[in-house]
Amino acid sequence: MSDYNWCHGPSCHTNKTQDRIRGVKGSKVLRTRKVPQTKWNTGVHLNMYSYFCSNGCYNDFANKHISQVIAIAPRLEALETPITDPVKTKHNNGYYDYTNTEFEIVGIDNA
Repeated sequence: MSDYNWCHGPSCHTNKTQDRIRGVKGSKVLRTRKVPQTKWNTGVHLNMYSYFCSNGCYNDFANKHISQVIAIAPRLEALETPITDPVKTKHNNGYYDYTNTEFEIVGIDNA
């Protein structure tokens, strides 16, 4: 496996920063950044930081390809999580009244 990936941001190579400048005098270019592969973004820790040099590049990619990403696993109905009946408790701290609502998720160990 390579020690780096190229950033997948669609406009990474157009951002005007000094670390992207490459080439010899007379033929300079802006190049996509390398994303180093370290212990925190490979293996079981594989995440967006394995393929994108910044949140901006990730957002550019997501905005450009959102319809294709959603087409992979479209959500056709709402998800629901069963809970216990909410219990509302009214409180007053001497200045104002407020309500606290408590409930538990059913079927999941909350340890």
